[in-house]
Amino acid sequence: MDSRFEFEFEWDEEKDHINQMKHGVSFKEAAMVFSDDKRVEIFDHKHSFFEDRWKIIGLSGLIVLFVSVTERFGRVRIISARKAIKAEEEAYYYGYGKVHFN
Repeated sequence: MDSRFEFEFEWDEEKDHINQMKHGVSFKEAAMVFSDDKRVEIFDHKHSFFEDRWKIIGLSGLIVLFVSVTERFGRVRIISARKAIKAEEEAYYYGYGKVHFN
């Protein structure tokens, strides 16, 4: 994802509600990872059949989040978001080259 520009976000409101119930993270909160200059962006080969998808690991407040996104018509579409697991937090703090992502 090209981080030289400001981002516009979109998401499905029903999916946002489901995500909040399941993971306790709103998509509005998830969008905050794009304000983190140290965020980790990883191309998601496994889920990029019909569109390019990205795994983003970054801070939202004091919490490291894992966010799945795609780009549609110049906007970042948030697909899912959750609190990062330990390996993802390590990827954020110590470098993702040492951690394997599926």
